[in-house]
Amino acid sequence: MAFKPNYNQQRAERNRAKEQRKQEKLQRREEEVAARRAGNQTDGEQSGQDDADAQDDAVPTDTDTKIDTNNA
Repeated sequence: MAFKPNYNQQRAERNRAKEQRKQEKLQRREEEVAARRAGNQTDGEQSGQDDADAQDDAVPTDTDTKIDTNNA
C-alpha cells in the first residue's frame, strides 16, 4: 500500500531546493563580478588616462541639447 501524500513535506523539499538554486546562482554571480572587477583593476591602472580622453572627445547627441517646452 502506498503512503498518504505529505504535502507539507513535499512543499518544504521544493522550497529547500529552490533556495539552494538561488544561493548557487548568487554565488556564481558574485564570483563573476569579482573576476570582472579584478580584470578591470589591472586594465584600469594601465589605460585609465585613455578612457578620460575618450569621454572628452564625445560628440553631444540631440537628447543632450533638447529643450523641454512642455513645462513652459
